[in-house]
Amino acid sequence: MKLSTKGRYGLRAMVDLAVYSEKESVSISCIAQRENISESYLEQLAGKLKKAGLIKSTRGAQGGYRLAKPAAEISVGDILRALEGELGAVDCQGLKPEGGCESSDFCVTKLVWQRINDSIAKAVDEITLEELMAEAKKSQERKREMEQSGQYINSQDKADTKRKC
Repeated sequence: MKLSTKGRYGLRAMVDLAVYSEKESVSISCIAQRENISESYLEQLAGKLKKAGLIKSTRGAQGGYRLAKPAAEISVGDILRALEGELGAVDCQGLKPEGGCESSDFCVTKLVWQRINDSIAKAVDEITLEELMAEAKKSQERKREMEQSGQYINSQDKADTKRKC
């Protein structure tokens, strides 16, 4: 299984949203700026995430996006499925309830595909957005400490201070 940019960028956007929307809605432009992702692409991803019930939007001057439920109740699997569809490594017709494979009753390899698919689902379903949010906050703190000690200088960060995000 290989995730597309939808899954990779969408997960990054959801972590950003979880971190920054605790007190107020977050605009797509701010997420785009912090994550270095195109605003138009983020709008497309936001539509899918909203349709899946993972985020909600608010219109107006103070509008933007927020999580639709607590970060502890959103798994990485929820996010990736909303953006990518099913996450199985192999699309084996013999594993589907409606069948579609003539050899399904005698196929030994379908057990391998089922175990791989189950392992992927288990891995992504066990990681919550809350866990990633906590890791992101730790990472931000380490970055701040390095900046204060002069060990980290990022010209992109300095340019970003001109905008309010």
